[in-house]
Amino acid sequence: MPHPGAPGYCHLVPALPPHLRPTTTPETDPAVVVSGPSYRISMLTPQLVRLEWSPSGQFTDAATQVVWNRQFPVGDFALDRDGESLQIRTPFIQLDYDGQEFSASGLVVRALGVSNYRSVWRYGEVERPEVYGIPTNLRGTARTLDEADGPVPLEPGLLSVNGISVLDDSLSLTMDDGGWFVPRPDGVIDVYVFAYGRDFVSAIRDYYALTGPQPLLPRYALGNWWSRYHPYSDSEYRELITAFEKADLPFSVGVLDMDWHLVNIDPRIGSGWTGYTWNTDLFPDPPAFLSWLHEHGLKIALNVHPADGILRHEKAYERVAEHVGIDPASGAPVIFDLCNPKFREAYFDLVHHPLEDEGVDFWWLDWQQGHWSTVPGLDPLWLLNHLHFLDSARNGRRPLTFSRYAGPGSHRYPVGFSGDTVISWASLAFQPYFTATASNIGYGWWSHDIGGHMFGVKDDELATRWLQLGCFSPVNRLHSTLNPFNSKEPWRFNTIAEAIQGDTLRLRHRLVPYLHTMNERAHSQGRPLVEPLYWGEPIIEALAAKTSFRFGSELLVAPITSPAARDVGVAAVETRLPSGTWVDTYTGVVYDGGRNVTLHRGLDTYPVLAKAGGIVPLTGPDNLRVENPEALEVRVYAGADGSFTLYEDDDAAEPRAARTPIVFDWAAGRLSIGPAVGALDVIPTVRDWTVTLVGATETTVVDHESTWDAATGSLTVHLGRVAAAQPATVTFAGPLTLGGNDVARRVYELVDRAQVPFAAKQAVVTAVLPGRDAATATRAVLELHLDPVLEGAVLELVLARLT
Repeated sequence: MPHPGAPGYCHLVPALPPHLRPTTTPETDPAVVVSGPSYRISMLTPQLVRLEWSPSGQFTDAATQVVWNRQFPVGDFALDRDGESLQIRTPFIQLDYDGQEFSASGLVVRALGVSNYRSVWRYGEVERPEVYGIPTNLRGTARTLDEADGPVPLEPGLLSVNGISVLDDSLSLTMDDGGWFVPRPDGVIDVYVFAYGRDFVSAIRDYYALTGPQPLLPRYALGNWWSRYHPYSDSEYRELITAFEKADLPFSVGVLDMDWHLVNIDPRIGSGWTGYTWNTDLFPDPPAFLSWLHEHGLKIALNVHPADGILRHEKAYERVAEHVGIDPASGAPVIFDLCNPKFREAYFDLVHHPLEDEGVDFWWLDWQQGHWSTVPGLDPLWLLNHLHFLDSARNGRRPLTFSRYAGPGSHRYPVGFSGDTVISWASLAFQPYFTATASNIGYGWWSHDIGGHMFGVKDDELATRWLQLGCFSPVNRLHSTLNPFNSKEPWRFNTIAEAIQGDTLRLRHRLVPYLHTMNERAHSQGRPLVEPLYWGEPIIEALAAKTSFRFGSELLVAPITSPAARDVGVAAVETRLPSGTWVDTYTGVVYDGGRNVTLHRGLDTYPVLAKAGGIVPLTGPDNLRVENPEALEVRVYAGADGSFTLYEDDDAAEPRAARTPIVFDWAAGRLSIGPAVGALDVIPTVRDWTVTLVGATETTVVDHESTWDAATGSLTVHLGRVAAAQPATVTFAGPLTLGGNDVARRVYELVDRAQVPFAAKQAVVTAVLPGRDAATATRAVLELHLDPVLEGAVLELVLARLT
């Protein structure tokens, strides 16, 4: 067989095993194809067009690295020909083409119905990066944040303020019948034009339809992850997990960095950076260690830097060498090359699978060695992600891998490892924007080093704010570099930060029922967990709040990414509140939407707002493991009707699922739960239910005991144990009305904590006396000429409700 780099090699590669060959549907319906000798135009949808140019007249009907499906419902379009030229129209686009080799003058697509004269795409024309300070392409994501200390350049995404954008698939390799990847002939052009105007949700949905959906993550991936670059021993790691349990700090994933394997090896062999052999000085009995972690509710990932291949000190070396045709006695290295079928077989069957049989659940693929492999154009990072993810699904397991982003289509291989960031406020400030913007290329499951990775200084406020962001991120993974002073256990911070961090870790696990429902929504409906606000709001106003994002269907998060003003004790963030009513999930304050606002929060709260009628299911406070819980709390937010269907499954690759409908009728003052439908055996037969109404005026309920909490404007109702197959109803007494925010009390509490003159405190309290309307109170506050942060925090409360 020729070397992998030799011409024709790809056509001689044996078929991959069935579990490494994904199911694809790449053939296009001929009814939507318009073609000529060297071009082919496929009207995949009325807004999505594929444009191909081939000097040889041979076109690609196979799947590619990026595109796996071209079978869309056939839509109508009008075709007019004039000699070699043609025009194609749908209600959304007009395509004009001269029939010649693609050029800016001869191939033009216009987005119709978009009030923007720039909504025109010409082949080969470079889009202006911004117009009047507003970015045109809203960007996608980046391969890594390694060494980032603030913003890094982002690759283009699929969304543009001009309403039209392009996915260039020309350099993507094609997939043969055996699941392997074949370089394309020179000179081929293969681009997809997305002309969706400002309908960004539909653009990304059709991108998923074209390239494949986001997979359904295992439920355990939604809990807290513990990771640290540190040479743990078996006993030290067990002591750590035991300490977490005693402190009621839940974790569902443990990630062991590279010191699990031998690292101090003979330099004549290699560096020790790559390794697959347990360091038995640290871990004398790896299967027993992994079994103990499983018994304590953790799944385990091991870090691997695979670039150095399999060296002679490895336990698996002899078998691997023999398999690839190397005499083990020679001690010659087995070079890493996933394009070589023999190496690929050995890599999985003889190296990784035996470690998985010992109890390893998934792999952290820490590839840092560039884009080149022995097959031209085939990025080894992409190939690692593709093969590892598919391989992890064998034996019916729900697949998962953990690796860096490798370009469009990478959303099919979650979770993403964003890399080693610098510990700084600048790094924190960039991460929410980075996470949300990744959804513009469909990449919805980034995992960051929460708290930052390296350098910087110890800052308890920064660490706490970062963990709060982690709680409302796709994945919450605490991580730090090799340094005895740099670790993320909450008890390493001051007592206030420790308490808040503990509450935040517990909240993340309580959110798992909501998160897993959003996980399924991302998979089946094409809605990433984190979405930029401008997906549903005016561009200019939403970009002013570019670090804010929607967090699933019910919540909006406006991360705090700067330190607090020391005299007032609050930090500020500007955000956009979409139209409607919004309720702060921490405090119960009710806000009118349809405007940009500045929110102010002390360290013990975080700007997470629920839409009116929003429903967020949580585990009970004592049910902090990630399995389908026996106790649930439903938090429902005042002001509108709402509905939510709780999704739960068995965590298998082909899931069996139960769904529990939850419906809130605001006008009738009634909340209905269940009955659950579907595979009821995957959830507890009987559950303990609690309902909390947040943001209404004080009320009671009929037929159940309830507790009113004035501090958070919430009413808690305990329903007791209810069978999953039976419905439950809560009826609130009297008509429900939105809470008035008790502005005077909240302002008093704010200024009471502030380190400002007592006279100023008294003046503020007087300015917002109960009974004063918002306009009068606002004038009185402005006349005091307060510190800007204090003034802003007071006026936020005064003006939270404008109606």
